[in-house]
Amino acid sequence: MEHLTGLDAGFLHLETPETPLHVGGLAMYELPPEYKGDFVADVCKHIQSRLHLAPIFQRKLVNMPFDLANPVWVMDEDLDIEHHIRHVIVPPPASRAQVDSLVSRIHSSLLDRSRPLWEMYVLDGLPTPPNAPEGTRYVGIYSKFHHSGLDGMGGQVLMAAIMDTTPEPRIVPPPKKRRSSSEEYLGIAELVGSGVKHNFLQTVKLLRTFPGIVKSGIRSVRPAKVAGDLNAIEEKTRWFAPKTPFNVSITNQRSYARFSIPISEVKEITAINKVSLNDVAMEISSEGMMRYLADMDCHPTTSLLAAVPVSLRPEGNTDLTNQISMARMSLASTIKDPIERLHAISAASAGVKAVMSEMKTQLPTDFPSIGAPWMISSLANVFARSRLANSMPAFANVVISNVPGPNISLYFAGAKQISTYPVSIPYHGMALNITLQGYNGWLDFGLIGCRRATPDITDLAKYMQAAHVELLRRSRELAAANPATVSEKSAEKIATPAAKVRKRTAAKKTAESKVKA
Repeated sequence: MEHLTGLDAGFLHLETPETPLHVGGLAMYELPPEYKGDFVADVCKHIQSRLHLAPIFQRKLVNMPFDLANPVWVMDEDLDIEHHIRHVIVPPPASRAQVDSLVSRIHSSLLDRSRPLWEMYVLDGLPTPPNAPEGTRYVGIYSKFHHSGLDGMGGQVLMAAIMDTTPEPRIVPPPKKRRSSSEEYLGIAELVGSGVKHNFLQTVKLLRTFPGIVKSGIRSVRPAKVAGDLNAIEEKTRWFAPKTPFNVSITNQRSYARFSIPISEVKEITAINKVSLNDVAMEISSEGMMRYLADMDCHPTTSLLAAVPVSLRPEGNTDLTNQISMARMSLASTIKDPIERLHAISAASAGVKAVMSEMKTQLPTDFPSIGAPWMISSLANVFARSRLANSMPAFANVVISNVPGPNISLYFAGAKQISTYPVSIPYHGMALNITLQGYNGWLDFGLIGCRRATPDITDLAKYMQAAHVELLRRSRELAAANPATVSEKSAEKIATPAAKVRKRTAAKKTAESKVKA
């Protein structure tokens, strides 16, 4: 028996039918012409051989009597792998829009809490690029895991367990034999006793750290800094974000879109402007959102604010638990020039990092939970049914998250991974979530929102791509006009031999044709 932390359990208690709180991903895979097997069967066999490498595959929830405290994790001794791994044939022509619509529909349904909280869908029938060798087959895998079981970095630990670096899967030692467990049939006395002990220990810990927690809490909810005119270097503060069509109560129906941009181009922008990759992602999100809002006849006069997940995970920690907090930062959306906006975002980001680095060791991820399940769940349902988000001030306009990923090719059950698009969580008051993940030379963006609030989310994806192209063009113009401002090290990154350019362009065209599935 393992107690959920207060933060993990919060994702269970805040979940409603309108707001499923699982995170997922859509990955595209390439099967070689010589492959003649049953891929769905191979996926089942592959996962089954590695269940023991990631506890999230086999553990399920057992509630405390009368929901007096947070549930506990226990091992499911009778896992039905065929329930968790499903085969879906996408009807022809299996276009990108069809696949995205299918993903949004599957993502909108709740996971079965009587079983381990994950599902995986093998999407078959996808078209292959015209330049692929005859017999090549493409498949998609959409997977979802409840956020109570892991955060973004925990997801990377999970992927490391099931993915390989070669087409031939590595040999994984079998699980150690363990005694049969009766955890599933825990009695009331055992559950209550364990819950009381856990909550007592958390209460003692909370009292010891209470002064630091209060100080950190005040700093985390204070007004977000909004960068003003860069020429005047004026800092203003605001408690709330401007009200937009994103800041409403949501339904359980989702809209989803995805796109990719080369990391090499992003690095070129970062080298010229001396900013971070995350700053660039924020800038193109800001520009894309302003264009999208203009289509909806919404023209905010103050800057949009982003809610940004911040990892509290100590270096080297690989626990599959949530260790995150949330910070707000300006998207400098009122600044018209993309270069100036980029630097304003970079300044805002630096401020957030400075604050969070001080708070990182003080913010708790576990705390007493007596009465929390029914109290928080009741409040979440009242909040959803009353549609308070429609009239409340906006805490932030959008959630934007950047998940690091490997810069090498990975393989799953012998299939080569081509791309990996995140599928995350919108919530009441923030009907749009933008998450990006790096993979093998590309940044893969996944945009998900409430269908009612973001009906044309593919337009937002197009606007963000156009914003990237514009930012790259302006950055190159800046570098050409002011070569002295670019350091030698940055110049090495920017200067690319013609042969590499041609090779990269060809690779980009091939990859783009692949991900159209």
